[in-house]
Amino acid sequence: MRLLIFGLIFLAPPFLKRRLLAWIYGARIGKHASIGWFSSLVGSRITLGAHSLVRPFTLIYLSGKLELGAYSEISSFNLIYGSSDLTIGEGSYIGPQCLINVEQPVLIGDESALGPRSMLFTHGSFLPYTEGYWSRLAGARLGNRVWCAAGVYIHPGVEIGDNTFVNSCAVVTASIPAGSVVEGNPARVVYPMQRVQRKMTPRAVDVALQRMLQAFAELGLRRELGLRAVHAGQGRINFSWRSQPYEITLVPSDGVLQPSSDDDRHVRRVFFNNCPGWQPPFPAMVFDLSTMRTRFVPDRIHTALRQFVLRYYGLRFRDIE
Repeated sequence: MRLLIFGLIFLAPPFLKRRLLAWIYGARIGKHASIGWFSSLVGSRITLGAHSLVRPFTLIYLSGKLELGAYSEISSFNLIYGSSDLTIGEGSYIGPQCLINVEQPVLIGDESALGPRSMLFTHGSFLPYTEGYWSRLAGARLGNRVWCAAGVYIHPGVEIGDNTFVNSCAVVTASIPAGSVVEGNPARVVYPMQRVQRKMTPRAVDVALQRMLQAFAELGLRRELGLRAVHAGQGRINFSWRSQPYEITLVPSDGVLQPSSDDDRHVRRVFFNNCPGWQPPFPAMVFDLSTMRTRFVPDRIHTALRQFVLRYYGLRFRDIE
């Protein structure tokens, strides 16, 4: 019966998957959570947080519970299976083509990531245990703000402490303390995480945001959306999307804006705000760096900018409630 339900959910269109899970399993599914085409998931108890996402072509078959936190994403072409529980915190990410074995509990904390083609196992055996070969059956835990890059292999029983970076193709056979950078086979601590983190003043953040907007103009607008007439100046981007004029403006830490090149009231405006307490002089879409909040709106450019800064720069904006 479980396999039949699994197949039914796999074939159902995305809008119907939510209803089937709620009806069959009593799943708790938050607002704007979604499950892509040709993906399926079953479990004894299912919770999908607000704005969580399971991309197309991902299979999750659990006998235990599945909890996916708000704003978390499981990308495409993943295989997740086992008889125990999988818990993924808020704002976390499972990259494409990962394999996660959940015969024992797996916990992934908040704002953590498992990179593409990574593998996590909670059991390990093939050669006969009765002939003296080893066997291991134990869960795994990734703390908060753990970044495992591409192709990482995590052994049973491993715990990775908070604020840790695991470099590509590392084989993690033993637990890792918090605040570490590790790499190699077997993975070893090479230096503390503090060594790779710069100290950011408000002015340095202004400069970083300006570079991010310039990159968005080139990658997000010109390349991904195919726009040609994109005018990117100091702290401002002007363009049109489907005949609708837009202006994206950086609000620096001192709150002093560059003069606008377009005072047309029909321009749709987006502010990237790095000045605490600043309020727009008129209705607009605002990304507030002091609170890491923005108002959810069904606007293509707002969504594209939100996804761009998350994908390339790790900025996670929550919705204003």
